[in-house]
Amino acid sequence: MANTYSQISIHSVFAVKGRENIITHQWRDELHKYIAGIITGNSAKSLAVGGWQDHVHIFFGLPVTASIAHFMSIVKASSSKWINEQGFVNGKFNWQSGYGAFSYSKSQRDQVIKYIMTQEEHHRTKTFKEEYLKMLSDFEVEYDEKYLFEFYDDVI
Repeated sequence: MANTYSQISIHSVFAVKGRENIITHQWRDELHKYIAGIITGNSAKSLAVGGWQDHVHIFFGLPVTASIAHFMSIVKASSSKWINEQGFVNGKFNWQSGYGAFSYSKSQRDQVIKYIMTQEEHHRTKTFKEEYLKMLSDFEVEYDEKYLFEFYDDVI
């Protein structure tokens, strides 16, 4: 798109359906690399991909031609298809419906990247529910609890 420029950094979070702890260390890095490839392959800039046993964080520069909703549907559909094709889990793998998406300024990029890349350490003391509710609160996002992810109170 000629004469159209932007710098929009999005941090998105999405969870495994049923919040099962099935993203194991044996294939977690491969998944993160694959998702980074999906992001790049769809004309976005992959800044960080990380997560834990039951959820993924991605941080990317959103292209001017994409909506967040469409972009996230591509990332989630492509990655779940890949997980199923690789046979990493017994049965059919799915992500929960929905996601969280939060925007950050360029000056905050390093801080967000560090946060995403240290998820294992982070979840030693904080559950995914605590993490996600804090994000919603920090960004002053109004929500209805019945539409949140399925949560379980677990830490490492």
